[in-house]
Amino acid sequence: MKTVSLSGSLRENVGKKDAKAQRVAGKVPCVIYGGKDQIHFTTDVVNFKPILYTPATFLINVNVDGKEYLTVLQDLQSHPVTDNILHVDFMELDPKKPVIISVPIRVSGTSPGVLRGGKLIKKFRKLKVKALIQHLPDEIEVTINNLDLNQSIKVSDIKLDNVEFLDIKSAIILSVQSTRNVEPVAPGK
Repeated sequence: MKTVSLSGSLRENVGKKDAKAQRVAGKVPCVIYGGKDQIHFTTDVVNFKPILYTPATFLINVNVDGKEYLTVLQDLQSHPVTDNILHVDFMELDPKKPVIISVPIRVSGTSPGVLRGGKLIKKFRKLKVKALIQHLPDEIEVTINNLDLNQSIKVSDIKLDNVEFLDIKSAIILSVQSTRNVEPVAPGK
């Protein structure tokens, strides 16, 4: 899985007044939990651009005053009107414990059903998986080369070594639905 680095500085004071002052200064209050202690720190808002504004999922190396923490973005709170980032939670990862994370889906291939006029319906953008850090994929590739009209690919159809899928097994990821412009199938095909 891809890794991104982020650096910050420890917060001396923790509270609403301090958090508001940090936001005014262009910083985002953050916390790392899941390890021995909670680490409260701030970082510049521009540091989140490569993490948030992309469909990819990343492991994040957070450097707080010289100490490194391997984390994953757990939660993000944003202002309801301005969409400014208010607070970010990171979860510290242990290489010996499995991680639950959402991984993006990438569709590859050409569907015969779409070529005949069907419409490809994508129901999921990401799938929730559970795996050790070293087995986490960057993305889950779904091949649609054999997907004809009125056929679908379910979560149970996808197999990856050392990765457990946590979404409902019967949930449909992709389907090709007929439209009015569908080319009729000749008998015997």
